[in-house]
Amino acid sequence: MKTVKILGSGCANCKKLEALTREAAASSGIEIEVVKVTAINSIMAYDLLATPGLVVDEKLVSSGRIPKLDDIKRWIAA
Repeated sequence: MKTVKILGSGCANCKKLEALTREAAASSGIEIEVVKVTAINSIMAYDLLATPGLVVDEKLVSSGRIPKLDDIKRWIAA
């Protein structure tokens, strides 16, 4: 099972990123655990410049934008 973290305060973009990530995993048949990281100190540990951020297995793959569904699928499948 892959661990996917959504980094952000819980804003609308963070929620949209979470929904897209869950959709990408479901459509790819990949089992993931989604962890929401809202504490600023924890978010800054990933050297993130802007939220929302997406971390797959402790690797920051996206920040400051909502990536396309196909990109999310590729990252969680890797």
